[in-house]
Amino acid sequence: MTHASPAPGAGPWVEAWLSPARFGVYLAEADGDRRRALELYQWNTAVSCAALHDLGHLEVALRNAYAAALDATWRGAGHWLDDPASPLRAPLWRTKKGGVRGPRRVDVNDKPRQAIDATRARYGTQAPPGKIIADLSLGLWRYLSSSAHEKTLWVPHLHRAFPPGTDRAKVDKAIGNLHGLRNRAAHWEPLPAAPLKRRMDEWSWVAGLISPELAAYIGHHSEVAARLARRPSRRGP
Repeated sequence: MTHASPAPGAGPWVEAWLSPARFGVYLAEADGDRRRALELYQWNTAVSCAALHDLGHLEVALRNAYAAALDATWRGAGHWLDDPASPLRAPLWRTKKGGVRGPRRVDVNDKPRQAIDATRARYGTQAPPGKIIADLSLGLWRYLSSSAHEKTLWVPHLHRAFPPGTDRAKVDKAIGNLHGLRNRAAHWEPLPAAPLKRRMDEWSWVAGLISPELAAYIGHHSEVAARLARRPSRRGP
């Protein structure tokens, strides 16, 4: 792309745009060099976009793999999105430890029910299941592999989305890390290079469990490594 005029310098408008606190992170990394700090922010944005591209592919694969596993194993009277006895809807009480109130009982299916119902309200009761599934966020699918759902979801249903013998806890940890990365990237937070490289290994691993071809496809089209390599260098004295 060609530009008709040069970009403006890194004046006070940058703090008004990003906030002093956020720009301060990049200023510190750039040893006070405002121009390089702005270049680092632009670079981080490019890396974030590349990460979101790859994570988007994995999110689609994960929700469809989980949906296919539930379709194949759920034997309730209604669809698993709507049946009150579904493992995503039936009250599932667990003890939550910690917090100022100490241990307390919580229904871990409360949020999935609310998310499904809100999506149903948007599209209507006649909307096909695929429409609802596609609109549910990664925040819902991410927690379905947690220990709280092991006996109700993983063992009877979701393990089918992965090769036999796959470790639920390892999958859950990886997906949790990727969910955190997705949220940081979506909010344009700084993405440190070393943790991002570890997350790249994790999403390749999870994608490979779902489909080796998918992992190869994401890897072939990924621009994360190339953009990481283009990190603005330090200026000479």
